[in-house]
Amino acid sequence: MVIAQMGESGAAMGMAYALIAYGFQLTFAPSKSVNFGQAECVMISAFIALSLIGTGMPYAAAVVLTLLAGAGLGLFVERVGVRLALQQKNEGWILLTIILGLFGASLAENIWGRDDRPLPTPIPDTPLALGKISVTWFEISIFVGALGLMCIIELFRRKTLLGKAVGAVAADPEVAELMGISSRRAVALAYALSGATAAFAGILIAPITTVGPTMAGGLILKAFSVAVVAGLESGFGVIIAGLVLGVMESLASVYLGSGWREAPGIVLLIAVLALRPNGLFGKATIRKV
Repeated sequence: MVIAQMGESGAAMGMAYALIAYGFQLTFAPSKSVNFGQAECVMISAFIALSLIGTGMPYAAAVVLTLLAGAGLGLFVERVGVRLALQQKNEGWILLTIILGLFGASLAENIWGRDDRPLPTPIPDTPLALGKISVTWFEISIFVGALGLMCIIELFRRKTLLGKAVGAVAADPEVAELMGISSRRAVALAYALSGATAAFAGILIAPITTVGPTMAGGLILKAFSVAVVAGLESGFGVIIAGLVLGVMESLASVYLGSGWREAPGIVLLIAVLALRPNGLFGKATIRKV
């Protein structure tokens, strides 16, 4: 009973990790870069949703506008913090995305303050009994929302010309350019999708964590660990890695104590990096000489 209940609760957070990790994968595939300010994208998007709902805007409309705002944030990060570094073929995007994240955190504190606030949502807060397990509607929304958005983006990537263009750049940017596909635009699109993913993650987790400047700091570190464990080009592998990490953390906090909650993630990350540097579901890299 206790194991099942804690496993379910941990799995819900694991899906949140998986969704954010999926955002890392979206940008890494075509550009071999990630946004290390992703936590601030999650947080600022949650604040934007809170502000829109506070004006009396319908929840569905606020979600759509927040996703667009998240996509805009992703485009901004790509344009300001990533594009020039990629053109010069250096790793400057690492420091620049961190700096943009710090700027975003400072900006959010000055606009919305430092207090944590609940996000109004039409989702009921009454638990749902599934046998002997109690599941909240917030946890169900994380499962359904995260999996639904990931499926929509995967369909877009595999069934549309724009999505296939991003895939072509990910496979071989030089050949893609020869075929008339702009690598720059493909990377920008990937960052826009990653920003929208971060925005949706903020909306999903805000009812549980509340909305505040530090709401996503710990989540991002775990999500990046999930992305590395699964493989930064593994696709849906992040779901399995996220669920495993979430359940392990939850069980560790019960049987080993709350102080050991982070231990499974660290052990899992070290083990995977030592045994499979490309991730559990990643592809082996073939270097051309």
